[in-house]
Amino acid sequence: MSSGVRHDHDRHDHDRHDYDFDTVVDRRGTWCVQWDGVADRFGVDGLLPFTISDMDFETAPEVLGALRDRIDHGVFGYTDWRLGDFRAAIAHWYATRHGTEVDTGLLVYGPSVLSQLSQLLQMWSAEGDGVVVHTPTYDGFRKAVTGLGRELRGVPVGDRAALERELARPDSRVLVLCSPHNPTGRVWTEDELGEMASLAARHGVAVISDEIHADFVHEGHVHVPWTRVAGEGRWALVTSASKAFNFPALTGSYGLIGDPADRAEFLRRMETAEGLASPAVLSLTAHIAAYREGGTWLDAARAYAAGNLAMIARRLNEELPELGWEPPQAGYLAWIDLRPAGIDGDEELQRVLIEQEKIAVMPGGVYGAEGFVRLNVGCPRSKAEAGVEALIRGVRRVRESAAGGR
Repeated sequence: MSSGVRHDHDRHDHDRHDYDFDTVVDRRGTWCVQWDGVADRFGVDGLLPFTISDMDFETAPEVLGALRDRIDHGVFGYTDWRLGDFRAAIAHWYATRHGTEVDTGLLVYGPSVLSQLSQLLQMWSAEGDGVVVHTPTYDGFRKAVTGLGRELRGVPVGDRAALERELARPDSRVLVLCSPHNPTGRVWTEDELGEMASLAARHGVAVISDEIHADFVHEGHVHVPWTRVAGEGRWALVTSASKAFNFPALTGSYGLIGDPADRAEFLRRMETAEGLASPAVLSLTAHIAAYREGGTWLDAARAYAAGNLAMIARRLNEELPELGWEPPQAGYLAWIDLRPAGIDGDEELQRVLIEQEKIAVMPGGVYGAEGFVRLNVGCPRSKAEAGVEALIRGVRRVRESAAGGR
C-alpha cells in the first residue's frame, strides 16, 4: 500500500560534490540558540557566536528534498517509527559507514539523546548512586546526572587506573561514555573500548554510550560502535543523525539496548509514562533521507570542517606557538588549552572576548576545565577565520594586561 508520499530520488541529479559551505546563512530571527540566544548566556547581544554545537550550514539537499516531499503530502497524523523505513535505514547506515551489522530488534526511539540518557539513568541507578564520566565533561551530562540526584564521578580522559578505581566503588552504577568524546574530540580505539566494557562488566556497572558525534570522525581515525565491544554487560547506545546532518531542531534520536527486559521497560517509560508514543514525522523523514542518500554531503561537510580546523591550527601555532595545538580526531569543536599561553582561568579572557573582541566562545569551566576554550567552527571559513583571529588578539590582550599589572 502506498504511503502517499512521493520519493523522487532523481531530482537531485546535479553534481552531489558541489556543495556550498562558504555562503553565510543568516540565522538571526529564527529562534536560534547560538545566534538569537547569545545574550542569555553571555549577557550581551550581537556577539559573533562560536558556542552550542550545531553548524551554520544548511542540511544536505537530499534531506531538504525529502522534507519538502513529506510536507507536500499535507497530512501529519500520528506516526510510529516501527512501521516504515526508519529501522532499515539505520541498519544500512551502520553497515555502509561503520562496517557493523545492527540488530534492528534492539532499537528504541526517543525525542533526544539526553532524554534517553535521563530515562536510562533512572532505570539503572537511584538517587545518591555514582555515575562515572570522563573529564572534561559535556555539560549536558553533568546537568542530567546531578539533576536526577546522582553523584557525578569524573575520570580524566585516558586515565585507566582512575577509571577502574571509580567503577570499582560499590555504589557506582553507570558509566556514561561520550564516543567520540565531547569536548576533546577524542576517538576511542577498539582496544580502549573493549577494556572499558570489561571493567564495567567486572564491576557490575551499566554503560550508556552517547555516539552522536560518531559520523564526524576525521581521516586516520575510525569510530567503533559500542555494539562491537559490549559483550554480556548491561548497555545502551544512544545517538541521532541530527548532529552530523545539522537538524537538531527537528528533534528525534534512537538507541540500541542490549537486554530485552531493559528495552521493554525503556519503551514502556517513553510510550506510557512519558506519553511519547508518536515521534515527529519530519525527524523520521530526515533520518531516512540522511542515512540513505546523504553520505556524499556528509563527507563534504566533514572535509570542510577539517579544513577549518587545519586553519585554526596553523594560525594558533603561528601566533601562539607555545600551544602546539592539534586538531581534534572528530567533530568541528576546537578544544584549545590556553594555559601554556598564560591563561589559567576563564573570567578575564571571557571579559576581553565579550567586551572588546565581540565574540562568544564557550569557556572551559563549563566542562570543568578552566584555561581552555571550546570554539565551534562548524561554519563558513570566513567566520572561523574571524573567530580564531579574535581569540588570538584576546589572549594577547590578557597577557599584556597581566604584564602591565606587575
